[in-house]
Amino acid sequence: MICVGITGQSGFVGTHLYNTLGLFPDKYKRIPFEDAYFQSQNTLRDFVKQCDVIVHLAAMNRHPDPQILYETNIRLVRDLIAAMEAESVSPHVLFSSSTQEERDNEYGLSKREGRALLEEWAEKNRANFIGMVVPNVYGPFGRPNYNSFIATFAYKLTHGEQPQVLQDASVNLIYVGSLVRHIMDKIDEVTKLRNNRIERDLVPYDFEKKVTEILSLFETFKELYFEKGIIPALKDENEVNLFNTFRCYIDAQNHFPVRLTLHTDPRGIFVETVKLGIGGQVSFSTTVPGITRGNHYHTRKIERFIVIKGKARIQLRKIGSEKVLNFYLDGNEPAFVDMPVWYTHNITNIGKEELYTQFWINEWYDPKDGDTYFESVDSQENYIVK
Repeated sequence: MICVGITGQSGFVGTHLYNTLGLFPDKYKRIPFEDAYFQSQNTLRDFVKQCDVIVHLAAMNRHPDPQILYETNIRLVRDLIAAMEAESVSPHVLFSSSTQEERDNEYGLSKREGRALLEEWAEKNRANFIGMVVPNVYGPFGRPNYNSFIATFAYKLTHGEQPQVLQDASVNLIYVGSLVRHIMDKIDEVTKLRNNRIERDLVPYDFEKKVTEILSLFETFKELYFEKGIIPALKDENEVNLFNTFRCYIDAQNHFPVRLTLHTDPRGIFVETVKLGIGGQVSFSTTVPGITRGNHYHTRKIERFIVIKGKARIQLRKIGSEKVLNFYLDGNEPAFVDMPVWYTHNITNIGKEELYTQFWINEWYDPKDGDTYFESVDSQENYIVK
């Protein structure tokens, strides 16, 4: 069992790493961290002494005063070092730096100097240290106008605003899931080492695109998916990741359920339930009154529920949140709800007759990992929507 602590656990990357480590409870024990720990040296000392590995993600990314940003990030590193030295512990430390290390700005400088401080600590204490130089990270739940221009674009396009491109540069991008996988591989690697090792780790990026190319793709997602309910053609895993990122910024509570057009003639009714430019699997189920299906979540799959007969309640809850979204659907007014990634979900027959539900699901199979890596998670109490 590897005891892992994550400074900045509540942040963008920290949340994804914390949740993903939780998928492997027999391998990793997560040591809880709160930002307030940096306000108390005793609390911080208690945290570091419990950890085999510390992933130091806590940092300030933006601030109107660059000097405050620089001083804050350096202080966080110094406080972490002071706590480890006070407890005389030498956990394996992974530090999230940035490709901005080479730029002449306070953020890049704070990352470069912070990495140097931790290298010096590791050398002195014969500890293992990996300074990860991370490219631009994007993914679900990043903060608009803070974490990534991709988050900003997606948020604005789904909230009635038009993004502006200030500089059309080519950007090296890594999906947060890819970064988490890389960090976990490094955790496994570093815990097998006995002698001190200091490494500057250039984290590989997933792909490179111009800013305008991302905006153009997102505008297509807006037109097809957000406005028309059509699942767009997604040519590779990167576009799947971009699409899942885009749709997580939709205000699900007010967007769903999406009503479908009912076509009637003397023969009966006809409803188009899924329009798509991508493959996938369509299935249906019948559910007797009072029964609930689901209570699991997906990390990559794109999934749609369509009620075609009977009455149902669909519930969504973002992992790590207690807020539950309730949607009530009736087969007399066909409608669908899509399942965002990292949202546990279920469907309950709340009517007096049998419920007919159609499901469409698609996932990108990574040839490196097969079809099971970080995918569906269920049968655990904390994943139940209640």
